[in-house]
Amino acid sequence: MPPHASPIANVSASPYAPKYTDSLSRLTNWSIIESTLREGEQFANAFFDTAKKIEIAKALDDFGVEYIELTSPAASEQSRLDCIAIANLGLKAKILTHVRCHMDDARIACETGVDGLDVVIGTSSYLREFSHGKDMERIIKDATEVINYVKSKGLEVRFSSEDSFRSDLVDLLNLYKAVDQLGVNRVGIADTVGCANPRQVYDLVKTLRSVLKPTTDIECHFHNDTGCATANAYAALEAGATHIDTSVLGIGERNGITPIGNLIARMFTVDPNYVASKYKLHQLRDLENLIADAVEIQVPFNNCITGYCAFTHKAGIHAKAILNNPATYEILKPEVFGMTRYVSIGHRLTGWNAVKNRADQLGLGLSDDELKAITSKIKKLADIKNQSMEDVDILLRSYHAHKVAGDHSAIEQLLAVPETVEVAAN
Repeated sequence: MPPHASPIANVSASPYAPKYTDSLSRLTNWSIIESTLREGEQFANAFFDTAKKIEIAKALDDFGVEYIELTSPAASEQSRLDCIAIANLGLKAKILTHVRCHMDDARIACETGVDGLDVVIGTSSYLREFSHGKDMERIIKDATEVINYVKSKGLEVRFSSEDSFRSDLVDLLNLYKAVDQLGVNRVGIADTVGCANPRQVYDLVKTLRSVLKPTTDIECHFHNDTGCATANAYAALEAGATHIDTSVLGIGERNGITPIGNLIARMFTVDPNYVASKYKLHQLRDLENLIADAVEIQVPFNNCITGYCAFTHKAGIHAKAILNNPATYEILKPEVFGMTRYVSIGHRLTGWNAVKNRADQLGLGLSDDELKAITSKIKKLADIKNQSMEDVDILLRSYHAHKVAGDHSAIEQLLAVPETVEVAAN
């Protein structure tokens, strides 16, 4: 087990893993290229000073990501200095920087001390006409020069097309075969505008896998403009991709990219032991809070794993089943991620089993009939306004106190619905 592995005492084999997988599938053998400090810097609210970048890099490294990608040192002088600072931290993760397919950028990047360069150039007709103005012959020529230079420096190199899914397939395959012959470590596919769907991703990755050398890895970068970034990442791994780009909370250009938490959640269902052995899952919430604070946003309520509703159960039918066996309505175990389950009971959808569970937690001896009567009162009150847990606890404790005292009239009064509530309900 790696030295940064998470405790996996409560993790067992997953019943949700696919029964049949493609022979090239990498669902149980993949790596994260964490791009919060590159793609994430392109998020609308993002500004990371050097100290914050170092804090984020250390947090990502401690979580266990295999690679950390940084903004190009050619972007600004401070970006260059930050690249040098992070490359010299001595982190376990490999440090990469993302550069244009241009010799000026490559020369600057190779002097920063990073472990590798992620080289990119646009290949769609849109970008070739309106961005850099180069034809495919010129792109291959420039790529050859840059790749050979980076390799001569003894650094890892990935070459990626940009806007891959709006590029001509023949152009793409010719380009990838050319750079593959030069000995790149990885080729990259980028859904730059978020237009791809999982079926398209699977087909392209599988096709690409068939023309590359077996030793050449495939990295994928998915934007989330149409909500498919996580599903596309999964499909890519099914088809043989080896590396997925992520950012914390998915921050990045426009709608951002595959969120690291979403990818962890999805892949945990395939092989929980593999995921838990690679990453410190209980640190995910702190990692996301760090980024949320830095870019002044809230962790979304429906965020996988760490959203405040992720393990919250409300409907009476759900609550009863969850209390009997959490697997009835939970595919992930909250305790594995340092999270806790919450059963909401102060509302009109509540059931008496949930109220009974709360009474038991408070150590209050109440019969089923008594709990059903209290539940009825909660429902009537909640028809007007949801009741807080404190409101419910007061009701339960008051009922129990009157019961112990033998004060039946006080119990009747407690359970009676005030006239104002009845009028409002009508």
